[in-house]
Amino acid sequence: MYLGRIVELAEKKELFKNPLHPYTQALMSAIPSLDPDVKKERIILAGDVPNPAAPPSGCQFAMDVCKTVVPKEIPDNSLRTVSCHMYDDKYRKNF
Repeated sequence: MYLGRIVELAEKKELFKNPLHPYTQALMSAIPSLDPDVKKERIILAGDVPNPAAPPSGCQFAMDVCKTVVPKEIPDNSLRTVSCHMYDDKYRKNF
């Protein structure tokens, strides 16, 4: 969830193995490793956190369209969905 909106739904193992939404990816990158020799690349999101009492109209990730258009839920062949323009055929060509 990001600002009260579900951005990704998946089975637990699949979500941890392959997060799709940029926010989910950033959250997963913040999980510390139990092995001190394993170094993870941390994803740091840029910008300020929007006011949750007055959330922006869009999503705030990756593209200009995200700031104005709420992404629809994109299902895959399993129980997984992701609400992200990067996985919508209408906007995918911009990546």
